[in-house]
Amino acid sequence: MGKLQEFDITFTNNKVVYGPGESISGTVKIRTTESLHFKAIKVNCHGSCGVSNTANSTAYNVEEQYLNSTLSVAEKGVLGVGEHSFPFQFVIPAAVPTSFEGPFGKVVYRVKVTIDTPRFSKDYKIQKPFYLLNMLNLNEVPDIAYHSSVVATKKFNYLLVKSGTVMLKVCSDMKGYIPGQVIKLFTEIHNKSGKDTGCVLASLIQRVTYKTNKPVVDLRTIAEVEGAKVKAGKHAEWKEQIIVPPLPQSQLTGCNLIDIIYFIQVSLRYPEAAVTLPIYIGNIALNQSPTRSTPTSPVGAAGVMPSAPPAEEDPGDDICAGGFNSEELPTKSHSQQDPSGQAVTMSPSAFSYAPGAAAPPSHNHPNASAPLFCLSTGATIPFFTEGNVAPTPTSCSLILPPEYSTSDYPHEPPPSYEESCSSANSSFNSRQ
Repeated sequence: MGKLQEFDITFTNNKVVYGPGESISGTVKIRTTESLHFKAIKVNCHGSCGVSNTANSTAYNVEEQYLNSTLSVAEKGVLGVGEHSFPFQFVIPAAVPTSFEGPFGKVVYRVKVTIDTPRFSKDYKIQKPFYLLNMLNLNEVPDIAYHSSVVATKKFNYLLVKSGTVMLKVCSDMKGYIPGQVIKLFTEIHNKSGKDTGCVLASLIQRVTYKTNKPVVDLRTIAEVEGAKVKAGKHAEWKEQIIVPPLPQSQLTGCNLIDIIYFIQVSLRYPEAAVTLPIYIGNIALNQSPTRSTPTSPVGAAGVMPSAPPAEEDPGDDICAGGFNSEELPTKSHSQQDPSGQAVTMSPSAFSYAPGAAAPPSHNHPNASAPLFCLSTGATIPFFTEGNVAPTPTSCSLILPPEYSTSDYPHEPPPSYEESCSSANSSFNSRQ
């Protein structure tokens, strides 16, 4: 670096995650090996979004700015040999979107320091990212605590002269979840034909729309589970669950260029029939109502074993077709099942902040020997591990892998529907 032996930005308490309205402060550290003449030392805090029609391009078609403040921490002078430090502080606006990084666009924030030098001399520049978390409180989304259901009927022909009908009905226990919680699905299939159906498939799907002059829609399957066929003339019920992995939240409040939605799709391969259930992924879990409260174990408890709703409120009860002899449909494969067949523990606190918490406790007690936190799959929002963590961001090479089975999350396959319903001790509660 020439005359500079050290040129670095340090955030106060090594904090890298901030919320709207907070102050971001830190110090610019400079160590020189010889005198350095400068015109000004400036610190700039910047936040913006850019989207493109081309994947992984920084030549954005459309951009918008959320934050751009510059502070001059030193005017014209000379930096003598040795160490120098310059403090800075900025206030983050109240209406800024959560950090996000996708293949066609990003919402990014950074602090940049520039040492302006006299004419014909080299300017020195350095920058450091920080992350914005504008929390989505699921309790503020209308009608989100109730289960949702949808039904589709498919008429089809087979063997040229015969016809049949298949009814597909799906219900989820809630409409909103945080990472680490379990989505409970109840599927009812009534095959009113003389031919077996194809396999049934349930998928958690993310849809990101990048709003350029020609909008780009990025549709990705996050997790999926496959059930068996339904035999001719049979009525079958299929109960399955999907753990919500670390994901960007639904919506990016304050961002006009990127829109994120999630939904569950349940489909039959034959005859081709599908239904979708929109869901929200948030940061603050739904509160339990007094009538639905169930004991939960401490945050540090190992494993994810959610407690299901009381039997009288099971989503399957009100959609089962009466008068049919139903058979239980087996599951063939699950993308969240550990290929080794071994269930390993997963800590709920690794996926999200505790409801109502402004920031994880690890911000206040950095520990260089503690595990690093990981970035959310598909976003630049950290999900902290337990204990005292030094907030050093890691890199994520994939943006929502098309095959969720290749991801490191979750570390534990979801419990069966029956295990979940009978569990007395749970680390999460789906009604949380």
